[in-house]
Amino acid sequence: MHPASMTSAQQILHSVFGYSAFRGEQEAIVSHVASGGDALVLMPTGGGKSLCYQVPALLRPGVGIVVSPLIALMQDQVDALLQAGVKAAFLNSTLDGRAAGEVENQLLNGTLDLLYVAPERLLTPRFLSLLERAPIGLFAIDEAHCVSQWGHDFRPEYVGLSLLHERFPQVPRIALTATADAATRQEIVLRLGLEDARQFVSSFDRPNIKYRIVQKNNARQQLLAFLEAEHKGDAGIVYCLSRKKVEETAEWLREHGWDALPYHAGLDAGTRQRHQTRFLREEGVVMVATVAFGMGIDKPDVRFVAHLDLPKSVEGYYQETGRAGRDGLPADAWLAYGLGDVIQLKQMLDNSDADEQHKRLERRKLDALLGLCESTVCRRQALLAYFGESYAGPCGNCDNCLEPVDTWDGTVAAQMALSCVYRTGQRFGVGHLIDVLLGKEGERVTRFGHDRLSTFGIGKDHTAAQWSSIYRQLVAAGLLTVDMEYGALRLTDEARPVLRGEQKIDLRRDPEPRKGKGRAKGGSKAPASVAAGDEALWQALKAKRLELAREQGVPPYVIFHDSTLLAMAQARPRRQDELAEISGVGERKLERYGEAFLEVLREFG
Repeated sequence: MHPASMTSAQQILHSVFGYSAFRGEQEAIVSHVASGGDALVLMPTGGGKSLCYQVPALLRPGVGIVVSPLIALMQDQVDALLQAGVKAAFLNSTLDGRAAGEVENQLLNGTLDLLYVAPERLLTPRFLSLLERAPIGLFAIDEAHCVSQWGHDFRPEYVGLSLLHERFPQVPRIALTATADAATRQEIVLRLGLEDARQFVSSFDRPNIKYRIVQKNNARQQLLAFLEAEHKGDAGIVYCLSRKKVEETAEWLREHGWDALPYHAGLDAGTRQRHQTRFLREEGVVMVATVAFGMGIDKPDVRFVAHLDLPKSVEGYYQETGRAGRDGLPADAWLAYGLGDVIQLKQMLDNSDADEQHKRLERRKLDALLGLCESTVCRRQALLAYFGESYAGPCGNCDNCLEPVDTWDGTVAAQMALSCVYRTGQRFGVGHLIDVLLGKEGERVTRFGHDRLSTFGIGKDHTAAQWSSIYRQLVAAGLLTVDMEYGALRLTDEARPVLRGEQKIDLRRDPEPRKGKGRAKGGSKAPASVAAGDEALWQALKAKRLELAREQGVPPYVIFHDSTLLAMAQARPRRQDELAEISGVGERKLERYGEAFLEVLREFG
């Protein structure tokens, strides 16, 4: 691209989107795609992927066609673009025939800048016929990891998108994802015909997210203590593995004063839509959900993502936690993890209908996640290493960095635990094994004669919680496996060197559970970077944003992100030209909302 065109890109960035400069590789990507080149973009959630195709679409003649997998994401993106003065629309099942016809006419007339469409609709003969008659500027394939058959979000209809390269060879394509290891990246290239595309791989690091993994000890109470201490009034997501647990957890949080809503595939479409709309358009709503919720959710002010159950892979964990803090402000990723999670996921995997090759891959992914959970080094280092990225670290913003983990020589304890599994016939679960080690003469222990074993009562130097931790770590390390039908623990070949005394094993010492100190209830806490005297101004700016959003029926963050309000609170502009310098305030938004926010700012002197 020649320099004049790049100047145009800078002008669009500032006048339309309100940003003074591109970040990271954005400028190189925009230049490459606007010049007609194909691109594969790997960029973390919150890294600014959307601008990588939105700016080229505004630079190039014709309409930018954006393939998006979710209705909610389309609506969100279009709302935000319309606020910025961009001619954008979507085609999906929420439109009636007349409305859809109007959008199709805009497409054919070339009066749109961007059109969002689901892959199922795009691949219909009728829509492909429309595309052949319309001026097309580029194709953007969002959430491109959905094309991977081995991925955590596989969508069969994405595979058909290779057709775009065959039918429209002169139209540049940009595929984008926030989650792709090397194997998934290779599959995206292969399935979408992007062999000649330039690849842009940004750092996967999300420095504003604090990663914490705690050992389960009454997980609901642990969650409540975490929320009360750090996130009163904040928007967030709580992930659970089952629909039943989602319902029960949402109800439990409501009983404890939280505005919590359930979301899972078992709810009717109307209820899911209502709950999602409340989450997006109101402040401080907590969504309790299965993984059915989240992909493509463009809400930037999610201050925490909590997991009450273990995800199935590092990719899943990374993508789900990445929904926190998209605005770059501090956010938390909190996970409660225990032996029961490991057993449950291993049973689910072994009982699935997948072929053995797929099961082996999923076992490796689960083992990698267990390694992350049990790691004693910087979480960020371990997480980024999975994606092939080195991180100098320590990061200083994860639990292992902030409160370094003690390790201890657990060889003897491991030998006791493994021997107990062997002596009891490898037919019992962890609860029974712990009873034997602690010398508890319960009905089951005496009925099976386990009170007469050499391992009976040899583990009294450790508590039941400590033995549970030991067994959890032995399963995670692959020395024990779980019977897929009964949940019994069995020895693996890797246990033999430990039992023979040929291999030392270090274990992490889990911290003793402690009660969180709740902070006073009330409105959402201002970011730490808001000065003590600016708290009232912060709340007033948020109230004005919510008022304007409700008037228009859009999410508050579509008006301005929290980061933009934060910049206003810090800079305290008094005039339109000063407000125009705030990041995120473009020309259209300055025109529409400038005076309303300046009035609030002037009230606070």
